[in-house]
Amino acid sequence: MPTVKVRNLKNKEVGEVSLSDAVFGAELNEALIHAAVINYQANGRQGTSATKTRGNVSGSGRKLWKQKGTGRARIASIRSPLWKGGGNVHGPQPRDWSYKMPKKMRRGALRSALSERLREGNLIIIDEFTFANPKTREFLGAIGGLGLTENKKKPTKTLIVDSLDNANLILSSRNVEKTKVTNSFGLNIYDILYHEKLLISKTAVVELNELLDPKREGAKDEPEAVAPVTEKAPKAKKEAREVKVEEVKPEAAKAKKAEPKEAKVEEAKPEAVKAKKTETEEVKAEEAKPETAKPKKVKAEKAEEAPADKEATDNE
Repeated sequence: MPTVKVRNLKNKEVGEVSLSDAVFGAELNEALIHAAVINYQANGRQGTSATKTRGNVSGSGRKLWKQKGTGRARIASIRSPLWKGGGNVHGPQPRDWSYKMPKKMRRGALRSALSERLREGNLIIIDEFTFANPKTREFLGAIGGLGLTENKKKPTKTLIVDSLDNANLILSSRNVEKTKVTNSFGLNIYDILYHEKLLISKTAVVELNELLDPKREGAKDEPEAVAPVTEKAPKAKKEAREVKVEEVKPEAAKAKKAEPKEAKVEEAKPEAVKAKKTETEEVKAEEAKPETAKPKKVKAEKAEEAPADKEATDNE
């Protein structure tokens, strides 16, 4: 693990800090750094440039002269791209230039850039950025004491990584050119490459060791290895469900067995109904027979009485 000396604002050694070898000891990967810079610049583009086509420029749609007979070139509209003041063909239009880059690649580029700054000797660890008042003069004096100024009025490009809660640091440095203050969460690849010197506080170093640690990236894969152990409880539930299903199956079989009996009973019921129907039909037929026979008897009796009446009249 690389160890770096800790300095105060008066450029005196206060102690040492051991840096993470995975974060500050990575190899230089120029291709990865280049890809990260291109991604950063593309995401920062506004994408608002636009040109007017022939449908957007002002002008009449009237045909200026007739198609033939004038000797001039044929023309349809004054807004044609061939004419001055006409529309633009295939010009830029508003678009979104941003695209996503994998987190592992971005963090790998940051580790590579920070490690290279450390090998160059351009990374300085500061104990604390403490200013009594938000004065630009005090800030310039502190930077001059660290040897980061070419002239009194023109300091070198310096990136300060500290907590954004340090209001005096932000206020005293915001009027100094080529100087930027950020925190460990806002650190990006472009600022590391643009600024020549990096001043990082001890608290920011600890945060960077945690944020850019490669083990943190694979932490999401750990639950997958533990997954079989946690899945035991659901298996027990599944077994209990299977037992319940097996217990329910005999009841279902009994129900199925009972269904044929009910079907037989239902089948027997229509036969009984049919028998009843036949009995009622026979009864009705028997009841209907006497009624049809009685009139015949009556007619026979009337026929017998008629000759007797005739004989009585004849005798008289």
